[in-house]
Amino acid sequence: MTDYRRGMTKTRQGFFSRIANTFARDQITEADWEELETLLVQADVGMATTSLLIDRLRARYKQAGLKTADQLRHGLRDELRDLLKPPTPMNISGRELSVVLVVGVNGSGKTTTIGKLANRLVNNNRKVMLAAGDTFRAAAIEQLQLWGERANAPVVAGKPNSDPGAVVYDAVSAAKARGYDILVVDTAGRLQTKYNLMEELRKVKGVMAKVVPDAPHEVLIVLDGTTGQNALSQAKGFTEAVQLTGAIVTKLDSTAKGGMVFAIQQELGLPIQYVGLGETMYDLILFDPDAFVDGLFEGD
Repeated sequence: MTDYRRGMTKTRQGFFSRIANTFARDQITEADWEELETLLVQADVGMATTSLLIDRLRARYKQAGLKTADQLRHGLRDELRDLLKPPTPMNISGRELSVVLVVGVNGSGKTTTIGKLANRLVNNNRKVMLAAGDTFRAAAIEQLQLWGERANAPVVAGKPNSDPGAVVYDAVSAAKARGYDILVVDTAGRLQTKYNLMEELRKVKGVMAKVVPDAPHEVLIVLDGTTGQNALSQAKGFTEAVQLTGAIVTKLDSTAKGGMVFAIQQELGLPIQYVGLGETMYDLILFDPDAFVDGLFEGD
C-alpha cells in the first residue's frame, strides 16, 4: 500500500514546495503575501479558501509574533490542518442491507474506485455485491466485472444501454435475497447530458427505495484530483439530483496541485472518506488529515 508521503511526492514537489519557500526570508513583505495567495489559488485551493487562509495567517503573523521563516511555515501548516476534518464513519452497518450509491463524471476513476472500495470492504469481512448501473458505456460494465472478480464481489449487470433503474432494482433485490451486507452501485457520469443524467439518478434512487425504503445510505462522489476547481463545479452539479454524503478524491499521486482537498471541505462541506494514491488494488486509503498535510511539506 502506498503511504501519504510516497503517494504525494508530485504534490509536495510542485506548488506546495513553492508555497513553503515563499517564507524564505524573515522579513515578510506585501509582495510575499500576494505571491502566497497566487500560489494557493494555482494549487487549486480555491479563491474563497485561499482568502480565509491568508486572513488567518496574517492574523497569526501580527498577533502571535511569528517572525522566522520556519515559524511562518509551521503557521501555514497548522492553518491548513485546521481546514480539514477526519472522515465520519460511513453509514453502512446496523441493518440488513446497506446501499452505497457512487456518482461522478466519466474519467474520474469512478468504476476503478468502486472496485478498490469493494476490496477494502471484503477484506474487512463484509459481504459485498456490486451493481453495474452505468449501462451507457459497455466498457464500464466490463471494467466493473473485472474489478468485481479481483475483489471477490459478484456484479449484477444488464446489457449495454439497458435501463439503469431495472439493473439497480434487480441488484438491490438480489443483494437482499442472498444476504449481502453492502451493495455498491455504479452510475453513469455523462455531464454533457446533464439533465437526463440527473433525472436518471433520481430514478435510480427511487428504485432502490422500493426494495430498501431508506436507501441509499451513502452517496459518494468520486472526484479526479487532477481536475482541481472543475471537480468542485461537478460536485455542485450532482447535488442538484442527489444528496451527497461524502467524497473520494482520486489520482492525488498524479497531480502537482492537490489543494482541491481543502476546497472540498470548505466550499462543499463534504467529508472526504478516501483518497487514491496509486493504481494498485490497495491504494485507496482512508483519508487522514494529519498525514495529508504532513505529505505536503518537506521534512518539517
